[in-house]
Amino acid sequence: MMSETHELQEATYERSLAKGLLAGLIGGLVATAAKTLAERIYPPRTHGEPEPPEVLAEQVAGHELAGPHKEVATEAIHWGFGALTGAAYGALVEYYPAANAKDGAGFGMALSSLTHGTVLPAMGLSAEPEEQTARERTSEMASHVVYGVVTETVRRVVRRMLR
Repeated sequence: MMSETHELQEATYERSLAKGLLAGLIGGLVATAAKTLAERIYPPRTHGEPEPPEVLAEQVAGHELAGPHKEVATEAIHWGFGALTGAAYGALVEYYPAANAKDGAGFGMALSSLTHGTVLPAMGLSAEPEEQTARERTSEMASHVVYGVVTETVRRVVRRMLR
């Protein structure tokens, strides 16, 4: 949980959308790397199921992708989503500081529920929650908590640097 000292330090900043976006974007990029590592340690899909960014890349392309085209498209979606989500979070925290509850863990859990619990299944990019294995659900939640905590930690440091 964020200490009162952090709250007081951040309360002294003048709100800035640009600084919030930049701090969140940097946090989101670092957190995407951390989430990727967390998923290598505790993978959500262990039977060769495609990752949601891979499915989306092929939907956008309108055909099956292979080789470097598939890898580049999948990574661009993965990193782009992480960066943009971090930027949105940074902007939100700038104007609604309570959004960083639990040092970003709440953000990570909300993001996991929103993406893997509703939006991705609705878009046909992943299985419905009731069809996902326990491992997939717990891995996604754990890796998103990592993403949220890292995003908040880096965002806070960068935001202090941007006074």
